[in-house]
Amino acid sequence: MTAAPGSGAGPRSRDGGQAAGLVQRLTVGWHESGHPATLREHAHRYGDLPRRPSGRTSVHDLIDQVTAAGLTGRGGAGFPTGVKMQAVAARRRSAVVVANGMESEPASEKDQALLARAPHLVLDGMVLAAEAVGAEVASLCLPRSRNWLTSIVQLAIKERENAGLASIPIEVHELPHQYVSSEETSLVHWLNGGEARPTMTPPRPFERGVRKRPTLVDNVETLANIALIARYGPDWFRQAGTPDAPGTMLTTVSGAVAEPGIYEIAGGTRIGDLLMAARADADIEAVLIGGYFGTWHPIEAVASLPFTNAGLGRVGSSPGAGVLFALPKGSCGLVEAASILGFLADESAQQCGPCQFGLPAIAEDLSQLATARPDGNPLDRMQRRFGVISGRGACRHPDGAVRMAASALSTFADDAHAHIQGRPCPGAVGHPNRAALPVPRAEGEWR
Repeated sequence: MTAAPGSGAGPRSRDGGQAAGLVQRLTVGWHESGHPATLREHAHRYGDLPRRPSGRTSVHDLIDQVTAAGLTGRGGAGFPTGVKMQAVAARRRSAVVVANGMESEPASEKDQALLARAPHLVLDGMVLAAEAVGAEVASLCLPRSRNWLTSIVQLAIKERENAGLASIPIEVHELPHQYVSSEETSLVHWLNGGEARPTMTPPRPFERGVRKRPTLVDNVETLANIALIARYGPDWFRQAGTPDAPGTMLTTVSGAVAEPGIYEIAGGTRIGDLLMAARADADIEAVLIGGYFGTWHPIEAVASLPFTNAGLGRVGSSPGAGVLFALPKGSCGLVEAASILGFLADESAQQCGPCQFGLPAIAEDLSQLATARPDGNPLDRMQRRFGVISGRGACRHPDGAVRMAASALSTFADDAHAHIQGRPCPGAVGHPNRAALPVPRAEGEWR
């Protein structure tokens, strides 16, 4: 029997006996099946959606529930989801819902894992959000490079149509898989017939987005959580996590860990506990938090901190896209940072000076430093260029790149000064450009 919304029963999870902080809500049943949940399996795992009376009051109840639950965006920004939904609904015009499944962060795999294992949970969230904000259509944006994922979602949509669950039309769009194409204004611009590049704001999408309508853009994990809140209520949602970080979040853990993969953790879980769950090597010295727009830190400075915006804010970091990378022993953090920065420079939208000229310049400086073959003093040049680039881009791409690079120079300061003198890290000798983090090939397309 399915529990009534707000009863606290929740999905049929197995929370007992797991490592500290690990929870199964979104991920319940993933390991047992190994395939996308059918509609029947989906109902068994998560419960049926509650039957609500039609009318404006009932759909606005969902916005109130999401607000009370304290759900924040799981795509990286961490903005309160209820506030976004209310802003779109308040426009009192026909709206559009856009689900962001682009996951352009190379170190993250959580969104594709969610869509590949529980596509109906995301689709539930899209329909519920559309009903709540007054949208007549919902669009799911996926990367063109993952056509296997598109096939999974389209089969799930067809299954819903056959079952008579197509109250809101769901359109699937395949976009070029560039790093900045996952930015919300990029999605809107592409859906409006343009290129998948960021655009200037204001107006924000909630003011004038797809077809000039108020538009709600949410990450697919955020929408999946909306589907669970609709079933079980805000009190149940807050049973996991902490008052300032309620619920759970999906994280991608990789690097020097014996069990890399996707972990669902309660809000407030400490970084050290997450690494322990992934069986991290005992001798790791540094971690990258948040992804390629994230920050590098010595492990002793962050192991005891909660993986939350508030907790990591103390060291100038944030969970970002839920990424945690443990730098393997013997690897050079400067080599990793230089590889990332070279990728970010190549992936820029090329729409402003900081991206066209600034990022390639600091990428070259960091590459010289990483290979211990400096031309002059790249450290001094980078520090000067950081101040010129930050805050001056047409979007936040150059800011994220500078933040990552600056944190690497701070965390690996001793290595940087050794490299300036022509002494590379011992583990990098003979392999000056070898990096553990993935660097995808650029597609070179924007439309």
